[in-house]
Amino acid sequence: MTPRTLFDSSLAHLRDGFSGAIHTPEDEGYDEARAVFNGMIDRRPALIAQCASAEDVASALRCARSEELEIAVRGGGHSVAGMASSEGGLVVDLRLMHEVGVDREAGTARVGGGAVMSHLDRATQPFALATTGGRASTTGVGGFTLGGGSGWLERKFGLACDNLLAAEVVTADGTTVRASDKENPDLFWALRGGGGNFGVATSLTLRLHDLPAMSMALIVFRPEDGPEAVTAFRDLMATAPDEAGGGCLYLTGPPEDFVPPQLVGKPVCGVLVTWAGTETGLREVAAPLLALPHEAEVVAELPYADLQCMLDDPPGRRNYWSAEYLGGFPDEAVAAFCATAGAMPVPSGSQHILFPLGGAVASGPADLPVRWRSSPWVVHPFGIWDDPADDARARNWVHEARAGVGPWADDAVYLNFIGQEGHERVVAAFGEENYARLAGVKRRYDPDNVFRLNHNIEPAAA
Repeated sequence: MTPRTLFDSSLAHLRDGFSGAIHTPEDEGYDEARAVFNGMIDRRPALIAQCASAEDVASALRCARSEELEIAVRGGGHSVAGMASSEGGLVVDLRLMHEVGVDREAGTARVGGGAVMSHLDRATQPFALATTGGRASTTGVGGFTLGGGSGWLERKFGLACDNLLAAEVVTADGTTVRASDKENPDLFWALRGGGGNFGVATSLTLRLHDLPAMSMALIVFRPEDGPEAVTAFRDLMATAPDEAGGGCLYLTGPPEDFVPPQLVGKPVCGVLVTWAGTETGLREVAAPLLALPHEAEVVAELPYADLQCMLDDPPGRRNYWSAEYLGGFPDEAVAAFCATAGAMPVPSGSQHILFPLGGAVASGPADLPVRWRSSPWVVHPFGIWDDPADDARARNWVHEARAGVGPWADDAVYLNFIGQEGHERVVAAFGEENYARLAGVKRRYDPDNVFRLNHNIEPAAA
């Protein structure tokens, strides 16, 4: 029996009883199914299994392992390194599993493994409930949460992994297990920050919080006024209540009504203040920033789900990101952050971002494998562009932006913010002690490192 005949036999066996959809390179719709968020990634899997149930996931894993195919797991497909796809392998595609069920009395949501933020946020909005989500509505809830989960509400409600109450996971041998404080607690600990190393999360149960009102202030400055604006934001956040969040970002002036025509397509500095509350409370907190000379402003109370869409970028553009977590942000660091914005590709979709942490992030569960939660600031150069001729320029800018704030970096890193940057960065995300513990959990649930297309944790030696 030739390898091709064997594969045909395995594929026929997989199709039998499979409730989702299966795509091979010969099928119509294959190219659409294989496309991921980052347009730089152009991989051709041998098979894309769009699963509709945990049973489909188990069948797909068994097929891949019988054929010795590399396995990629796709939720939202936002991995900047393209880890949601595999050249010649099998993609376990969860996008059909996007259902969200809200239990208002319990204050929880049960979220399918393929749901994206818009599915979750739109489902909880009618109940005036929310939980910390990614800052883009197309981000996958699963990968976001398992990686730690940083978002606008983190200072008030903690990281997404802090709000994970339970998960159902299909392991490498096709077994479905439940993880919670009481069931498989070792796996549950690892899932809250350790990423997709331990299996395919087909369902997550998340804690929800009351959020009767949400507000934001976006203030636009000329780039030469950026250092003053960034300093003012830093000083504001030093004493701000946990309800306050947001960030500073250098970007290309968008063609929006509130942006003066002379700044459209030009570099600008924006300061975003988010507020888990009413516009009146927001204006009180943001008053020092609103008092600075600026070019434009938008201050509004709006649904949280709408705020989540503000920074959405269309899929298919070229992406390269990284991050540095900082132990402090003195005036010299402000100057360095603002200076490297000058090399950012403009016009493009790129953003040079500064986020504050603190609040419920810093005071959250200290035993989870999320070492970066104690850092007060993160600088996140977010390269997005369209022309392949700009690849080197954009990559170099991201490296320069990291290097600029390097003297204040504390070596911790949120892996969802970066691509493949080597094993040392993975260990730095967790710390050596947590990494060793994660490697032990990996050995128990994935001893053969089947789930290796991720920020990989290698199984500990027996």
